[in-house]
Amino acid sequence: MKVMIRRSPETGLSIYVPKKDLEEPIVEQEHETLWGGWIRIANGWVLDLPEMDCDTRLPITVNARKRGGEE
Repeated sequence: MKVMIRRSPETGLSIYVPKKDLEEPIVEQEHETLWGGWIRIANGWVLDLPEMDCDTRLPITVNARKRGGEE
């Protein structure tokens, strides 16, 4: 599913899922650099993110895969 990842001063890292009209903060991540691992968002979803350079600029839209179910 397509997700937009951004950084804001108030919430830190967050994602927006246009298909679900869902915006949630990222509460946990597998890698400090974010890319190539999983993230957990506030509603409990775990998403796998693609491999990207650690200096990738935000905001960015990427394809993420939801673990434990279909999008």
